[in-house]
Amino acid sequence: MSWLDRFAAMVTSHSRAVIALMLVLTVVTGAGAGMIEQSSSLDQFQSDTAESEKLNYIEENFSTGANNTTTAQVIVKGENTLTQESLLETLRLQQSFRENETINRTLADEQPTVGVANLVAISSLTGDQQRELEATAAEFEQLNATVQEERASLEQRQSEVNATQQNLRAALETLRADQSASPQEQFEAVRANSSVELDETQYATFNESAHLLRSADNESQIETAYQRGTQGVLADEYEDLEQRSADLESQGERLAELGNQLETQQAALENATSPTLQEQIDAVDAMNATTYERTLETVLSEDSSEQMNGLAFMPTSYDASSTSANATMLLVTHQTDGGEMGGGQGGMASDELVDAQLAMQSLANDGVDSDTSDVIVFGGGIMGEEINNSMGDSLAIVGPLALLFVVVALIVAYRDLLDILLGLVGIAVVLIWTFGFMGWTGIDFNQMFIAVPVLLIGLSIDYAIHIFMRHREQRQNGGAYGDDDARGSMRVALAGVGIALVLVTATTAIGFLSNLTSPVPPIQDFGIVSAVGITAALLVFGVLIPALKVELDGFLENRGFDRKKRAFGTGGGRFSQVLSTGSTAARRIPIVIILVAVLVSAGGAYGATQVDTSFNQEDFIAEDPPEWTNNLPGPLEPGEYSMKENLEFVNENFVREDSQAQILVEGNITDPETLQRLSDAENETADSDVAATLSSGEANIQSPLGTMQQVAAENESFNATFAAADSNGDGIPDRNIEQVYDELFEVAPDEAAGVIHQTDDGDYEAVRMVISTSGTAAMSDVTTEMQSIADGIDGNANGVEATATGQTILFDIVQGQLMDTVIESLLITLVAVFAFLMIAYRITEGSATLGAVTLLPVVFSVSWILGTMYLLGIPFNVMTGMITSLTVGLGVAYSIHMSERYSLELKRTGSVWEAMSRTVTGTGGALLGSAATTVGGFGVLAFAILPPLQQFGIITGLTIIYAFLASVLVLPSLLVVWTRYLGPDVSFDAPSRSGGPAASDGGQAIQDRTEE
Repeated sequence: MSWLDRFAAMVTSHSRAVIALMLVLTVVTGAGAGMIEQSSSLDQFQSDTAESEKLNYIEENFSTGANNTTTAQVIVKGENTLTQESLLETLRLQQSFRENETINRTLADEQPTVGVANLVAISSLTGDQQRELEATAAEFEQLNATVQEERASLEQRQSEVNATQQNLRAALETLRADQSASPQEQFEAVRANSSVELDETQYATFNESAHLLRSADNESQIETAYQRGTQGVLADEYEDLEQRSADLESQGERLAELGNQLETQQAALENATSPTLQEQIDAVDAMNATTYERTLETVLSEDSSEQMNGLAFMPTSYDASSTSANATMLLVTHQTDGGEMGGGQGGMASDELVDAQLAMQSLANDGVDSDTSDVIVFGGGIMGEEINNSMGDSLAIVGPLALLFVVVALIVAYRDLLDILLGLVGIAVVLIWTFGFMGWTGIDFNQMFIAVPVLLIGLSIDYAIHIFMRHREQRQNGGAYGDDDARGSMRVALAGVGIALVLVTATTAIGFLSNLTSPVPPIQDFGIVSAVGITAALLVFGVLIPALKVELDGFLENRGFDRKKRAFGTGGGRFSQVLSTGSTAARRIPIVIILVAVLVSAGGAYGATQVDTSFNQEDFIAEDPPEWTNNLPGPLEPGEYSMKENLEFVNENFVREDSQAQILVEGNITDPETLQRLSDAENETADSDVAATLSSGEANIQSPLGTMQQVAAENESFNATFAAADSNGDGIPDRNIEQVYDELFEVAPDEAAGVIHQTDDGDYEAVRMVISTSGTAAMSDVTTEMQSIADGIDGNANGVEATATGQTILFDIVQGQLMDTVIESLLITLVAVFAFLMIAYRITEGSATLGAVTLLPVVFSVSWILGTMYLLGIPFNVMTGMITSLTVGLGVAYSIHMSERYSLELKRTGSVWEAMSRTVTGTGGALLGSAATTVGGFGVLAFAILPPLQQFGIITGLTIIYAFLASVLVLPSLLVVWTRYLGPDVSFDAPSRSGGPAASDGGQAIQDRTEE
């Protein structure tokens, strides 16, 4: 008796003890289900790459201000959102935000809401002060430029006069030493080498000094002669220098006066630029039409000062100074307790932020005239909420639909209430074990795991169908255990399909576990959980459910109920005729069938090379559910989803606050060459097609140079330091860089910390550039462009390393890793399953080649499914990226059941055609039932709200169909060819029309004819 026979005997003989043990395990394992946490963050899909490490470095060492903040974009859409009434409506909406406690407690302390309406109001309130400030600033800048130019000119002239003085003295010394030397020749030599124009009057003074020097009797007369021959000659030049110095000093005093005046006016303006919202509402409301239009044009002019420029809040297609636009943006800045970030592109948002942004959307819907305007709130909180809701709604829809379909399929296959209930109980236990495992191991439930219940429902019921159908087939034909056929038939059924189920479980687990090679963490977790789930299905349906069935069948039969049922597909009806198509073709045209399969597979292989990969935020945002979902019962009816449409609108019309790329520069950042390269990179970025362009036509870039230039324009002290460090006047400091950084941190610490990393020891370690990228740009284009720009900064002689990073780039990396997952998991699964099957069949059947033949139909189905993905335009994403390994793991189950049954029947009958007929109609019927339930289970994912789940459901359903068709149509021909050339010595005579004993006896008490 084999180990499998002993195991089957143990389960059926000690069924009550087995049931008790399995229920205890269910309670213990299931206790972990309550510890599962939910996560919808896209950050979890990122692996440990150099780019992700650099982004973490940026988040840890660069600040976004005094506190961590996140922003939401409130977009007001309408026929014309720049009318006076529309701006008043926007201001009142802001006021309602601040009056709402849920929203207000998340708002930043300084300027929590800002938009065109605020700038128009402030411009009206501060118009005169602003004009005076601008006039003073213009005078300051002009005078400062004049002073700088005059100072340089004066220094140069002073140097020239001093050099001429020294040359004159040298000439006098020559004349004193050489009495024959000519004063005229010496003076001409000095004049020829001097930039100072020397005339005849000055020569006369020099000549007189020469005569005095030659006739001098003492040191006093000598010094007098020298002074007259140098300073006396250049008396007019020195007088001019003194006058220019006095004028320069006067200008410096005026410059200082203007600087003080500028600071005073700036302070006064800052106080005036912080009016309350009510003051702003009153200001806009009080404007007449002419004043309003003039103020609006000023705010939306390209020449408007940076602080009062409203172009950043306008659509990218907006024409500057136009008084009409179909949308405007209001920027809302949040800060949360404990410094929690609000989840930018893919990050998790806090509950407070979610509640605040949902409240903002509600107030916007109620507070804005829906006949003329429409308001959308676009932020990490509301986006995360929709993703979470779509997960819950998808699960609420597909879970019951999957169970309903399985119940219907089981009614057709089983036609027995007790067997249906046992199947459902088994599914429930498998799910409890699986989710309990997730809880105990700390694996979070994310978007991908919505597919797990459906996956396990379909796969688990396969086990029940195969065991129950084999059990029914054994009982229907009388079995080999006399009257004790309820318990004995189950023992035979377990022994007969046990090897196949173990092989199926092992190969399917290999397929799932091959995803451990993926660099994407959730795909790894999905593979682990699915492998555990399928193992749980083997234990539950191979131990608990058979034990329950023999107990219940025995209980009912003892009370007169007949529990003998016909196995599906074995009654000789229409199903049997359909299923026998494969065996008929295998008998008549096996080579033709194989060639057709190869040709179709070749076409599929070509299509596989054309399938794209996709990983972006839009993949996880649900579209508005179809109308039929409105008729679902209350708990199943999904909510409304508008974020995808809103996202498309924002991408096309505005610069997204969360769509950014960053370039981190580390190393010797105080080297002037580094700043020069940063300037070149900034210019290159501004011309890039992937950089988001404001309505002013400028790229939105934050950089060290840009920050320094902005601070220099507002702060006199830093302006002086910045100008002194720029020796050639090109706007890029080329000396004393560390001193410039020090001054920047002193006068503008928040702005400096956003682009420069200063260590606790005061050293400067890194700088960064932040580039707003176009929402419509392809991620691969953003990555390529930013990496090219980073390469231009990288590698100067003093050792600087530049790395392009950011969420968009990390998402593109994940997209590339998905293709690696597809290829690597397929190769690993094929090699592992191939080796496993060859070893297993060598041990159990004595032929390793049977393992290769069993796997070949699965290889065909992989090609078919990839070709289908190409035809349907379905890309590889986080769900469909696993399809190749799943196709092998799931599809090989059908081939294993067919090969196992064929091998068993071949030993029983010694006839190829008899064995094939029994295999196809017996096991084929069970395969059809299991395929139907699995396809239906996966097919309901097409009704999910999340697009990747819809695609996964469609593709996985087709995978099962292809695997089933390959096993019942192609595999019979492969098995016939294998038997003819590599298999045992058996008969190829025409099949007998007489029936035979149950083929499900597991080979018990039957001798292989080849051994006779």
